[in-house]
Amino acid sequence: MKRASLAAAAALMMALSGCQQGGSPDESESPGTIALQEEGSPFVSFNLWFKVGSQNDPSGKEGLAALTAALISDGSTTQDSYESILEKLYPMSAEYTSSVDKEMTVFRGLTHVDNLDAYYTLLKNAVLSPAFNESDFDRIKTQSMSYLKQVRRFSSDEELGKELLFREVFRGTPYEHPEEGYVQSVETITLEDVRSFYAAHYRRGSVVVGVAGGFPRGFPARLRSDFDSLPSGEAAAAPPIRPSPIDGLNVLIVEKPTKATAVSFGFPISLLRSDDDFYAMMLANSWLGEHRSAASHLYQVIRETRGMNYGNYSYIEAYPLGHTISMPPWNVSRRSQIFQIWIRPVSMLKPGDMHDRALFATRAALRELKALIQDGMSAEEFEERRGFLKNYTVNYGSTLDRRLGYAMDDAFYSIPAPGHLALIRSELDKLTLDDVNSAIRKHLQSENMWIIFITQDADALKAKLASGKETPILYAGTPEESVLEEDKLIQSLQLPVSQDKIQVLRVEEVLENGQH
Repeated sequence: MKRASLAAAAALMMALSGCQQGGSPDESESPGTIALQEEGSPFVSFNLWFKVGSQNDPSGKEGLAALTAALISDGSTTQDSYESILEKLYPMSAEYTSSVDKEMTVFRGLTHVDNLDAYYTLLKNAVLSPAFNESDFDRIKTQSMSYLKQVRRFSSDEELGKELLFREVFRGTPYEHPEEGYVQSVETITLEDVRSFYAAHYRRGSVVVGVAGGFPRGFPARLRSDFDSLPSGEAAAAPPIRPSPIDGLNVLIVEKPTKATAVSFGFPISLLRSDDDFYAMMLANSWLGEHRSAASHLYQVIRETRGMNYGNYSYIEAYPLGHTISMPPWNVSRRSQIFQIWIRPVSMLKPGDMHDRALFATRAALRELKALIQDGMSAEEFEERRGFLKNYTVNYGSTLDRRLGYAMDDAFYSIPAPGHLALIRSELDKLTLDDVNSAIRKHLQSENMWIIFITQDADALKAKLASGKETPILYAGTPEESVLEEDKLIQSLQLPVSQDKIQVLRVEEVLENGQH
């Protein structure tokens, strides 16, 4: 493992073009402060990371961390009402937002340097002096309940499927519940719960402050000093995340009125961004299923060759809201990850064949995963993918807030300078084909996992899956003979799952409470 002390990691600077170390040495090396000076930039970006997340939600109050952060970023302060804050932000064309993941609560903002003092005052007050008044709480809780009851269940089958996959894989751990909580748990949260959670977790030793862009000299020290006004205290040590072993194929089918079937499957992996073989797995995963890449293997097999759906991707790190973004998210750092394959919804070609097509796509993805583990990548595939990644990953740091966000993640993972973004190309250059294929064999498997389907007529899919019958597919046109011959191998691939390992839930039950 590549490890460094948290104090050293907090001072990480990214050696990117146009990005220099900010402030004087004592400022940039101050524990708990990350400063990326970009002289000449007309913007200043903020990233305030509190070492608290959904893993800290009390039992029965799942969603409390998220509700607390939302009340801070979208509520009044002791200095200004929420309406007044919006009025002051409007002429700046600026805002500040919050995000809560398993381990991280982050407040982000971006402003023009001409508005820095006025903007920073609003941001600082929001985090340090939240009013936590009743009207804001009622408004935000009402919005949260609407999301939990309607939006999460009915707006995106693919995101719901991925949420349920994480839930099943991490059952019995602090990662089990969604960041936003359950319907019944959020209903019980009171304003006093929010105030108590803030008092317990928003502490001086729990915050890493980050700033990037064209800020003036001395600003990082001012930022740190302001947030040192929080009550003393450190982030409580979090319990280890140890997902239970998965025995064979386990399936959850969600019954929902829909014209296409969303599929996600995966399993826990012992791989973090700070591990020595991370870049080998990054390359292998990119070849198999790079997000939104038409050149990746799964995309070619399932969409390009067979036209079954919109896209098919794989991941070695958490990738929430994948249907809305094309570049990896930041500030979703975790101590435990899963490998997952995401099959975007597969629709029917004729009435009644949706399940056959969904199972065919699942079989196809599993077959390619098995082949990758057994055969590894070829030398040609290895070189092509390395070249692709060395060019493609330059986009990861394309904006000021992304560069700062990655620096904060470097602190989380204790990745030493110059940081992940600057290391990608050199680490890829060091790799050999054997490094990649060894990492594949170490981290991937295809026998023990959870598979999530969201579909109509769930009982029929359950019966078809348990029967073990082949699932051939029809085409609107006439594919090449080689494709039809390969189809015979795919449609007959065994999915050894017994009925007692297949659960069915109605969508109205999903994430209602800790049981469903």
